Amino acid sequence: MGTEKKKKSKAQAADAEEQPSKAIVPASASAMDVDGKASLGALQLATDFLIKPEPTKRDVMDTSEWPLLLKNYDKLNVRTGHYTPIPMGHTPLKRPISDYVRYGVINLDKPVNPSSHEVVAWIKRILRVDKTGHSGTLDPKVSGSLIVCVDRATRLVKAQQGAGKEYVCIARLHSAVDSEAKVVRAIETLTGALFQRPPLISAVKRQLRIRTIYEAKLLEYDAERHLVVFWVSVEAGTYVRTLCVHLGLLLGVGAHMQELRRVRSGILGETNNMVTMHDVMDAQYCYDKYGDETYLRRIIMPLEVLLTSYKRLVVKDSAINALCYGAKLMLPGLLRYENGVEVGEEVVLMTTKGEAIAIAIAQMTTAGMASCDHGVVAKVKRVVMERDTYPRKWGLGPVSQQKKKLIAGGLLDKHGKPNEKTPQEWLRSIPDYVAAAAAVHGEGAEGEEKAAADGAADGAAAMEEVKVEGDGEEKKKKKKEKKEGEETTPKKKKVKDGEDGAAADGSESAKKKKKKKEEAEGEGGVASAEKKKKKKKEKKEKDSDSE
Repeated sequence: MGTEKKKKSKAQAADAEEQPSKAIVPASASAMDVDGKASLGALQLATDFLIKPEPTKRDVMDTSEWPLLLKNYDKLNVRTGHYTPIPMGHTPLKRPISDYVRYGVINLDKPVNPSSHEVVAWIKRILRVDKTGHSGTLDPKVSGSLIVCVDRATRLVKAQQGAGKEYVCIARLHSAVDSEAKVVRAIETLTGALFQRPPLISAVKRQLRIRTIYEAKLLEYDAERHLVVFWVSVEAGTYVRTLCVHLGLLLGVGAHMQELRRVRSGILGETNNMVTMHDVMDAQYCYDKYGDETYLRRIIMPLEVLLTSYKRLVVKDSAINALCYGAKLMLPGLLRYENGVEVGEEVVLMTTKGEAIAIAIAQMTTAGMASCDHGVVAKVKRVVMERDTYPRKWGLGPVSQQKKKLIAGGLLDKHGKPNEKTPQEWLRSIPDYVAAAAAVHGEGAEGEEKAAADGAADGAAAMEEVKVEGDGEEKKKKKKEKKEGEETTPKKKKVKDGEDGAAADGSESAKKKKKKKEEAEGEGGVASAEKKKKKKKEKKEKDSDSE
């Protein structure tokens, strides 16, 4: 019984497999071929034979929580996904501690009284680094956010100095004001582009200049103590001390700045990992004494923090070192790019690991990057990454290798240019771009030469009449010159004949004259020196007599 059931189940399975082929076979015998198969026309009537489009299923990465420049990496436009990863470099947060410090930024809470330059010099001594810089000077009596760039990050200092700033200020009014609404109106009036002259005690030239106040808000007003607390967002280089004086003038009572604190500098504010000088000292002590680098990593942030507001261009690993040497970014080296890039806009070039390579100026729009096959994407403005962090990947092609061999063998000069020993095969294979450019220039200049020749012919025809009149006078002059020449030639011949005989006597007499002159000059020089000495003695004697 069991064997019969198995046979039945196998037969049913075979029937099920044959069902699809039966569905397309037509019922009429005329639709069958000689071999017993369905004809092509019957197959076309039975099915569409169409491959319908379906969405490809890809593993979509969620990069919304990734740090620094890698945030929302999956939303960047993809130019190509094909490149060879190079096992060099590190992600910013996982750099070795020595590199982490050298590529670091500190958001420092500057204390009152020391100047910004003193504070930066102290941090340089504490961390034992080569260079430090800060993003905008704070006066000694001002506290708050001071971005300190360490070593390689100092290349971003100028970009940060020009960024906007935010302050909280306490201003003291010289007398009471009628109402708080009047103070609010005065502060709102002090927005937009304003004329400012630096205070009497300032580090810059006291020259009238324009600075923009983006926004200003009254936080608190104390009528009894005549104090005004307000928040202001300003352009770099704005003097809040001058702003307080202007506030007093608007209110008609006079005012001066009592206290000032910077709450934001560029992209970093009080809430973005702000640390004190003591924190920096303690972190370095823990690393030196116990080898614990966790505190240093908390205090120092990677320099990529300052570049998160820039639009990003992701570069292939093979193009990184060329960019560090100042090369332009070409389209074949581009992996991903951001939306909304405009020509002339500053962008950040980054690696697939999230490292900042350089700040560059875009030479293409986003649409151009998507549609073009070749061209310059961006020109490097400021290189951040150190050279040779990634290996050199240029000069590895067959032509470059052959060129290096020819230079080594002396068949090309040290600059790779042809010399006397250069083989003809090399000269034929390598086009002479200079000659080609000259030829193109010559072709373009042919038309100009023809036009000039035509113009010259027209001018010559116009000048012929004038020349005919002057020909007679020129002929007369030439005849006179010939006659004078014939008269002078016999005299010259006589002189030459006499010169040959008296050449020796003349040379000896000339030598004697020279000797006499030299002796006379020497005697005159001695006499003049003696006269000077006598004059000096006489002056000294007069001075002693007068004393």
